[in-house]
Amino acid sequence: MNLENAQNNPGGGEEQQPKEDKPSALIEKIQQLGQTNVPQLSQDSKIHCLTIVGQIEGHLQLPPQNKTTKYEHLIPQLVAIEQNPKIEGLLVILNTVGGDVEAGLAISEMLASLSKPSVSIVLGGGHSIGVPIAVSCNYSFIAETATMTIHPIRLTGLVIGVPQTFEYLDKMQERVVTFVTKNSNITEEKFKELMFEKGNLTRDIGTNVVGRDAVEYGLIDEVGGIGQAIKKLNELIELSKDDNEGLVQ
Repeated sequence: MNLENAQNNPGGGEEQQPKEDKPSALIEKIQQLGQTNVPQLSQDSKIHCLTIVGQIEGHLQLPPQNKTTKYEHLIPQLVAIEQNPKIEGLLVILNTVGGDVEAGLAISEMLASLSKPSVSIVLGGGHSIGVPIAVSCNYSFIAETATMTIHPIRLTGLVIGVPQTFEYLDKMQERVVTFVTKNSNITEEKFKELMFEKGNLTRDIGTNVVGRDAVEYGLIDEVGGIGQAIKKLNELIELSKDDNEGLVQ
C-alpha cells in the first residue's frame, strides 16, 4: 500500500471500493407503476387472474408499438393453472380488440376445457375473436359500458381469388359461430343476424353490442363488475368442492 492510500485508509487492510447506488424498491415501484404503495397478492389466494388485452397475436408478430396478448404465453399459463392444486378458480379479464382467429379459438378451447371453475368479465371491449373467449368460461360478466363487436371473419394481405378461399373463410366462420352458440345462450340464428347486420357499423357489416344488450341476446350471463365476478367465482369454487366431496364419498 502506498503512502497516499495509507493516509486515506489508516486502519490498514484492503481499500474499500465505493459501491454503486442501486435504485431502491420504492423508486422501482414509482417508475414501473406510478405509485408507491402496491397491493400485494396474498400467498393464500386461490384465484388466478388472467388478463387478455390489446390485440391477440397469432402466427404473425405484430409491430412493437401494438399492445398485444401472445397466445404462446397464455397456453402454458393455462396448463400450469390446470395442474396447480393451489389454484381453485380462474378470473379472465378482457379488454381486447380481437386479433388472430385461430389463436383466439385456441385460447377459447383451452378455457372451455379447464376442469376448474372460471369466470370472465368484459371491461371496455371484447370485440371480434374476443367474443368466443368471453363466452368460454363457466360464467360471464360484462360492464354496463363495455361493448362487443360481432362481425364476419375478414382476411388481410394477399388473398388468392378462387372459390376455395371463400369456402375456407366460410368454414372458419362456422367454427366461431358453433363455439359461441355452444358456450352461451344465444341462438345460431340470432348470432348470425347480428353478424351480418347492415347499417349498424360505419365501414363494415356487423353489430356493436353494448352491456345489457349482450345479456338480453343471451351472449353474456350478467351485467356486473369485478366485485360480482369474484363473488360468483367463489360460489362456483364452493360448488365444485361440494361436488368433489360427494364423488369421494
